[in-house]
Amino acid sequence: MKMKNKKNEQLAAKQKHRAQLKANRRTEPNFERATPKLIEKPTILIVCEGENTEPTYFNQFRLSSATVKPIGEGYNTTSLVNRAIQLANQGKYDQVWCVFDKDDFNENDFNNAILIAEANKFGVAYSNQAFEYWLILHFDDHQGSGMHRDNYNEKINNLLKPFKITYDGTKSKKISEDFFDLLDGIDEKTNVKRIELAIRRAERIYEQLDNTNPAKEESSTTVFRLVKELLKYI
Repeated sequence: MKMKNKKNEQLAAKQKHRAQLKANRRTEPNFERATPKLIEKPTILIVCEGENTEPTYFNQFRLSSATVKPIGEGYNTTSLVNRAIQLANQGKYDQVWCVFDKDDFNENDFNNAILIAEANKFGVAYSNQAFEYWLILHFDDHQGSGMHRDNYNEKINNLLKPFKITYDGTKSKKISEDFFDLLDGIDEKTNVKRIELAIRRAERIYEQLDNTNPAKEESSTTVFRLVKELLKYI
């Protein structure tokens, strides 16, 4: 009887061992090479009021992990935001930004444009008075007091004189490659990149304001928000 029980135990053990081997084979790792997946870069649509200055500026950002698509539409304030809504519906974009200026446009139109853009979950990079104020902040810590945009061109070119570069802010209004390289270069006095200085200055001025009526907050700009976002993808 004891011998029979022993044989039964051995048989049961073998069956258990075979079952374990089968289970192991079912769960063995698959060493076949997986089919590579194409990872698409996020696309950032930037709808600009200006047809030259802003697009030529943003086009020069060399992003390694995102695609930037700046479009100069020639629209302003609320009409620009409405145009951005149309473009966003026509394509597939991971982010949409609206870039526009206060200039002499109606205060309600300017403020409403910001609200409409934000309601559509667009980023807003506005300037009061104009985009060139953002360029000035790369060289001069202009403390947010009023400066009429008619004086921007002269101000910028005075700042550019030591570098033997000029900016045509009256006709072509394009950011040349040399100008952009200077904006992205190192400030000799602080040993900090000028673009970083511009971000700090613009952000500090913005935080000192209450932001309840952007149309009244001259001089100020939120272009720093868009630039900070783009720099994440360098």
